[in-house]
Amino acid sequence: MAGASSDGSGGAVSGNILKYYIYKSTKAVEFYRPVMYLFFLAQGLSFTQIAILEALYNLTTLFGEIPTGYVGDRVGRRNSLLIGTSLISVTLLGIGLSSSFLPLAGLYVCWSLGYNFRSGSEDAWLYDTLTDDLSEDEFAHVRGRGESAALAIGAGAAILGGYLGSIDLSYPWFVAAGVTSLGVGVLLTLDEPETYKQTATADLSLRRTVRIVREVLSRRRLRSFLLYYYVLYAAVTYLVFVFLQPIFETVVLDLGIAQSQVEALLGWFYAAYSLVGAVLNYYTGAIRETIGLRKWFLALPFAVGSALVGMYFVPVLALPTFLLIRGVSDVTRSFAGQYVNDRVETLGRATVLSAMAMVSGLAVVPFQLGSGIISDAISPLFALGVGGVVLIVGAVSILLWEAPIGDEAVRE
Repeated sequence: MAGASSDGSGGAVSGNILKYYIYKSTKAVEFYRPVMYLFFLAQGLSFTQIAILEALYNLTTLFGEIPTGYVGDRVGRRNSLLIGTSLISVTLLGIGLSSSFLPLAGLYVCWSLGYNFRSGSEDAWLYDTLTDDLSEDEFAHVRGRGESAALAIGAGAAILGGYLGSIDLSYPWFVAAGVTSLGVGVLLTLDEPETYKQTATADLSLRRTVRIVREVLSRRRLRSFLLYYYVLYAAVTYLVFVFLQPIFETVVLDLGIAQSQVEALLGWFYAAYSLVGAVLNYYTGAIRETIGLRKWFLALPFAVGSALVGMYFVPVLALPTFLLIRGVSDVTRSFAGQYVNDRVETLGRATVLSAMAMVSGLAVVPFQLGSGIISDAISPLFALGVGGVVLIVGAVSILLWEAPIGDEAVRE
């Protein structure tokens, strides 16, 4: 909007946005991500057990998103973020100390709850903070810059995590727990947006919250967009992050790389993985202005689905395919957040965003269990190839039923 700078023109808002960037940089996922599933396999877990862990995570998301989103709407976005960040930090420490399936299953539930508290509240806090300064149209741009900062720092974290994992696969989890805990200190300095403070949150009952969510999800465009992005696309691409490491290991060993070098190479690959995402996220605003939300969402499922199918026939294509999907994932999430935020009110915003994540978490469960069984029976590459076919066929079906995003989404 006129008069608003890219990151908010008001001094207080700009200061909060800077703190938001710092908070995003403490998420620390890249420390353990390069060796995450190798760690689980080293504890004796099968692909099916790993899929069960992921399913438990998403079932917890399913049952926890609306209640935790409600907490974010009632007690404040910042307080909800504090609870979630603290819980995640403790859980990461526990995972690093675990050595069997059952403790990991319990920790996965706690891990998911931590992200429940952060998922809707984070975007709701940012959108309301930008609304204070009449710059809510900059949400995708600012969120993209935050993801870019996190991914740029994550590139170095991935390299370090890979080398730490080559010493002991539990070390990256301990470091990630420590860095994540720094986010608690940053969050304590954040202000709640005035837009949030001025809403009648004391009158927001759980029943009214559910009614708000039901009304939002019944809207035609949001209903089809929910299926198109939060159900279909998010469920299929989630599998990529689950199977990246075993597929990477298979591909590089076939290329003649020694087994002892796999963890360190994964660290470097995740660094490249993060840098590609950082560059694209930095230019989120420019991508939106150049391509537009409608063209982006219409083309993406077909590009990603074709890449997943292609890498089954030519396995070495898995490496650039993983970089492609990493690069566009957070940009797409920012665009989805902008699209949904523009169509909901401040009251109940965190709960609506959490409800979107809840539906996505439910949808991914059958994909996870099915892909785990297929991977054990055939291979992870075949499982992702099947996912690519499902993505293409599903996208065509939804488009024939109802366009998920209309021309009105392109406003610049």
